[in-house]
Amino acid sequence: MFLVTPLLVLRLLARGVRSRPYHRRWPERFGFFDAPGFSGSLWVHAVSVGEVNAAEPMIKALRRDYPNAPLVITTVTPTGTARVQQLFGDSVFHVYLPYDLPYSVGRFLKKTRPRLALIVETEIWPNLYFACRRRGIPLMIVNARLSERSLRGYKPLRALLRSALRCVSLIAAQSRTDAARYRLLGADPQQLLVVGNMKFDMPIPHSAVADGATMREHWGPRRPVWIAASTHEGEELAVLEAHLQVLKRLPDALLLLAPRHPERFRVVEHAVRSLGFTVATRSIDRVPSSSHQVFVIDAMGQLMPFFAASDAAFVGGSLVPIGGHNVLEPAALSVPVLVGPHTFNFEEITDSLIHRGGAARVAGVDRLGPEMLALLLDADRRARMGQAAQQVFERERGAVQRIMQLIDAQLQE
Repeated sequence: MFLVTPLLVLRLLARGVRSRPYHRRWPERFGFFDAPGFSGSLWVHAVSVGEVNAAEPMIKALRRDYPNAPLVITTVTPTGTARVQQLFGDSVFHVYLPYDLPYSVGRFLKKTRPRLALIVETEIWPNLYFACRRRGIPLMIVNARLSERSLRGYKPLRALLRSALRCVSLIAAQSRTDAARYRLLGADPQQLLVVGNMKFDMPIPHSAVADGATMREHWGPRRPVWIAASTHEGEELAVLEAHLQVLKRLPDALLLLAPRHPERFRVVEHAVRSLGFTVATRSIDRVPSSSHQVFVIDAMGQLMPFFAASDAAFVGGSLVPIGGHNVLEPAALSVPVLVGPHTFNFEEITDSLIHRGGAARVAGVDRLGPEMLALLLDADRRARMGQAAQQVFERERGAVQRIMQLIDAQLQE
């Protein structure tokens, strides 16, 4: 880790060129920050936005059940940091997780003094895990998942990761497949439990449906509307080409376009304008009017009302080999979902939705337009898919309650 630290710093510098927040709060990445002055904290690590969203119901349950315990939340990315601040404000203590260097990790643990560490999904840092074991800090991996791609990537380090995983008290896996992959990585079967996916327990804002209906009244209640959410570089052009195909048949259709990363908001807006679309943005126009063809959602954490206002959704990160993003937000609101071929980050959830008829997979970029147009033209199919998606979402809820029971038992022990 000492040898690769210069490469990590160079990567941080490079990321900062595209996103200035990466240049801020550097000392925290080496364990230097103002000591909060508490002990016996409950520490949750959620690497970025998706993991923070997944952990939200668990964090709220921790605040409810352990009101006197200081709560520490760590992230790695600025977008994850922004989401923590948006959801919890000053009610939690946020700091960046330091690089996996012994002294950096030691400083972090000395200042936060956790009584329990909760790692969300897939973050295996050997020095951190070894340090927790030396200090007698119980460590749990919650909502644990491990894609086939990650398993292959970890293969050269399997011996080291096996030793690290033996420092973990409990691994609460999302599915049997994830549990099996953790076993292949070296986890002890006695450590593993399958408890389900916390993302199914995400709170649905009561105002989302009402806000969505209000927006539809503003831009035209009968307009066909679809949303492309969490898109990445290489996907926006495909989405815009698909919208051109939709407009040929449905000239009043509206596309809501939400890029995944804030540093790309302006780039995407300029690309849309350069192709001749009439464009509005969230930051300037707030909501689109009846004259706009594309609305760029250049804001974080505000997708739920827009999902509620949409007839159909495409979830990004799936036309390019990113692995896909969370399909449950539209599913929870009974919105039919389209995804691309690359969904390994949400493998079981996506497959379950497709199997139950709540989602459909498009084979590639050239099929997004025809598939979305067919969906927008078929109200009965949209209703069937939306109902099926919502049923899958409701049936799978309950993981947070099971995880909280495990946390209670661990703390009592």
